[in-house]
Amino acid sequence: MDLSILVIQGDGIGTEIIPQAQQVLRVVGRRFGHTFSFEEYEAGGAALDHTGAALPEETLAACLTAHTVLFGPVGGPKWDPLPPTERPEQALLTLRGKMDLYADLRPIRMFPQLSHASPLLPQFAAGGIDLVLVRELTGGIYYGSHDIRLHNGQSVASDIMSYTERQVERVARTAFEMARKRRGKVVSVDKSDVLSCSRLWKNVVCRVAQEYPSVQLNHMLADSIAMQLMRNPWQFDVVLTENMLGDVLSGEAAMLTGSIGMIPFASLGNSTEGIFGPIHGTAPDIAGQNIANPLAAILSAAMLLRHSFGLQEEADAVEKAVNRVLDDGYRTVDILSAGCVPVSCSKMGELVAGAVLSPQIYRKIARGLPAPATASGKGRSTQRTGRGRRQKEKEE
Repeated sequence: MDLSILVIQGDGIGTEIIPQAQQVLRVVGRRFGHTFSFEEYEAGGAALDHTGAALPEETLAACLTAHTVLFGPVGGPKWDPLPPTERPEQALLTLRGKMDLYADLRPIRMFPQLSHASPLLPQFAAGGIDLVLVRELTGGIYYGSHDIRLHNGQSVASDIMSYTERQVERVARTAFEMARKRRGKVVSVDKSDVLSCSRLWKNVVCRVAQEYPSVQLNHMLADSIAMQLMRNPWQFDVVLTENMLGDVLSGEAAMLTGSIGMIPFASLGNSTEGIFGPIHGTAPDIAGQNIANPLAAILSAAMLLRHSFGLQEEADAVEKAVNRVLDDGYRTVDILSAGCVPVSCSKMGELVAGAVLSPQIYRKIARGLPAPATASGKGRSTQRTGRGRRQKEKEE
């Protein structure tokens, strides 16, 4: 099968981690008989510097005709002084709207090899985390009007939040369909005690729920679920949120797993087209040092295989390869533990690619590295914060 993927490496560590995902996709092709071709375009800060636009017309046109997009993190302090509508992050917001990608899937899974790195108390982390956050992408406050004006001699700011029934209905169906294939539970998040948008949200979700009698629906206020994610995260299966609340809660939920560098996203619409990538940011403090964690980017490639191309076996092979490498104790600095072997960004990509291809190739690559002190790579985390910690992707 000949498969084409549009690639936007992005800024900062994006130029280091996205090539590792491409490397893994190439070996998936070798093992399963596919040919992957990559068309590379610019967006974000790099595009701003070269063309004056975060999303050049050439890139937008290519994305609108592409089947799937592998998207690296964009942005950084260099471009923060720009007006919000001109910043690098605007590229992703615009693409989602133009491609009508309304559902963002963020699988929040605690890899057992990394449970010690979670900020949760051990008795809570032991329960594990395996939930999917489904975030609405094309409505809400991020797509409303934003204004700062003078009134009676002082500045007054306003941001308009709005939702239509259709916007809520279609993302709710995405969440219920996913829950039906998982453990059959949906928690819908809102602020219906304050916001009219949330009251509409709640009413529409309840109506859609009637079409899914086998799925259990519960509602939680945003402040309540923020607390429950810390106290009892394993109670959740599928969490459905509007745009801004999902942006905030996904960052919290991701860090509960031990590292934001392990979490991919998939932005989907009504077809198999989509945008895939890591949820973390550009980490300019470590860019260019070959120490970034490429696993979120690699896991986003697995989501791409599954959701855009329907290649379940190939996606499973990538995820099993990541587990194999973690089981054997190889770590980038952000997830490094006592007894594990530190590896570079490129070496981590090489190890995962080798594990996808064959046990023999993997062992050959691993032979040149020190042996981990522990068979499973478990141990006390030495790198929860500080060097190598990821910046949360900005999605204003």
